[in-house]
Amino acid sequence: MQAKSVAKSVRIAPRKVRLVVDLIRGKNVGEAMAILRLTQRGASPVVEKVLKSAIANAEHNYEMDPDNLIVSEAFVNEGATLKRFRPRAQGRASKINKRSSHVTLVVSEKKEG
Repeated sequence: MQAKSVAKSVRIAPRKVRLVVDLIRGKNVGEAMAILRLTQRGASPVVEKVLKSAIANAEHNYEMDPDNLIVSEAFVNEGATLKRFRPRAQGRASKINKRSSHVTLVVSEKKEG
């Protein structure tokens, strides 16, 4: 059994979120929460929220034991990009891409044995 949670259009660049998500992939849920609380990155509160949601989904929708869960899948896809322009010298302009992310976490029960 697996429970999934997705946060769409999070206003942080996918590259930055992937750094945080890579830390918790394959870890026990309790350990993953501890890692996210101690990681000083802007994306860690967002990933923590998604993880809490996945745990709640597992507990309420599939009646899994929250103490027996691991983060089986964790990935970040690129969302919509807001394109902006910044004025520069001599009448020029430079392009700024404000990227967004779709964060997906899947939790599943540990294999016995």
